[in-house]
Amino acid sequence: MPLTVGALAREVGLTVLVDAGLDREVTWVHSTELADPAPFLEGGELLLTTGLAAGPHDEYVRRLVAAGVSGLGFGTGLSHEEVPAGLVRAAAGAGLALLEVPRATPFIAIGKAVARSAYAAVARVDRAQRVLTRAAVETGAAGVVEALARLVGGSVVLLDAAGEPLHVVGDPPDLDGAVRGAGGPASATWWEGERQVGVQALAGRGHLAVAAPALDAGVVNVAASLLAPALARAAEVEAVRRELGFRLLLAGVVVDGLPEPPFRVFVLRGAPAEPPGFRVEVDGRTVVLAHEVDVPAAASRPIGPTEVARGYREALRALEEGVDRFEDVAGAGLLGPGAAAHAEALLAPLDDVLRETLRVWLSCHGQADPAAARLGVHRHTVRNRVRRAGELLGRPLDAAGARAELWLALHAAQ
Repeated sequence: MPLTVGALAREVGLTVLVDAGLDREVTWVHSTELADPAPFLEGGELLLTTGLAAGPHDEYVRRLVAAGVSGLGFGTGLSHEEVPAGLVRAAAGAGLALLEVPRATPFIAIGKAVARSAYAAVARVDRAQRVLTRAAVETGAAGVVEALARLVGGSVVLLDAAGEPLHVVGDPPDLDGAVRGAGGPASATWWEGERQVGVQALAGRGHLAVAAPALDAGVVNVAASLLAPALARAAEVEAVRRELGFRLLLAGVVVDGLPEPPFRVFVLRGAPAEPPGFRVEVDGRTVVLAHEVDVPAAASRPIGPTEVARGYREALRALEEGVDRFEDVAGAGLLGPGAAAHAEALLAPLDDVLRETLRVWLSCHGQADPAAARLGVHRHTVRNRVRRAGELLGRPLDAAGARAELWLALHAAQ
């Protein structure tokens, strides 16, 4: 556990003159007789002085508080028989812990006490690292959570990125409002009755929450360093599992985890959030199977579990046309499932390259230059492909009726 000003005072036997901030951690001990020691401090030190230059008291205390010291120890029996009343008043007014160090207690004894505490902390962290690493290797994230609960003598909760508990040991703290998915705090601590509660973010993958009589930050940090990659690996495995499931759905095979039909296929336009339903990252897009999503997206018509392939094509078409629903795509009413057989028969002479070239060329109003830019080829290549397609289809492609029929066929056959 971290060594506090109050704990150090009890261990060494120092008199507390100002009891404000006794719970502050002591990172080190530094003795000085400088009137302004602030430039030589990093914060967290217990400053020791005999008061040779500790004045004016209000200004001296103000400099120490600004430097972030954890407390002030004043040695008596040398230059001062007792701690000056002005210094006591200044410390009390600034909320700075003030301890009296009698002549019988050498400053070095206080330094040794802090060093012993620091060594004990290193030893605890070293032991915890061995115990937690072994648990991670043998039983994964659940084992780390259980081992951490034993080490801190309290309760531990591991939460996923959405704030849902994955593993719980002991009586969990009240985390309502403290964890909000990936947007939650990097770390936070507070007291819940007699327990100190700490929440630490795990690289955007979730949170670790610990409740114990006193938190040991070093031990908790070791556990967090092991759990963050464990959650990352779990997320990667889940992503692969979902992608495989989506590929099966495209092949007409129904998998678990789908919403109640009918539902829609959504292709998200904005930054991925945490929408409800079946979510998957595929082909560089975030695809969601759900009834509704609360983020910008392009959606298919309502479908059933065996119609995901058609729904995905419709959502992509809506995305390309810049509309929110496939029903808003021009001509969508003529692109029902019954049109697919006719479209395939019409387009049978064309390979995939010619079909895609025709689709893009028609969407660009029969203009070769913008179609070439979208396809990433030369405009002459587009013209040659269009001419070849017309020859294979046995019909001219400059007639409005032929273009309309081809446009419908190309989208019905996708």
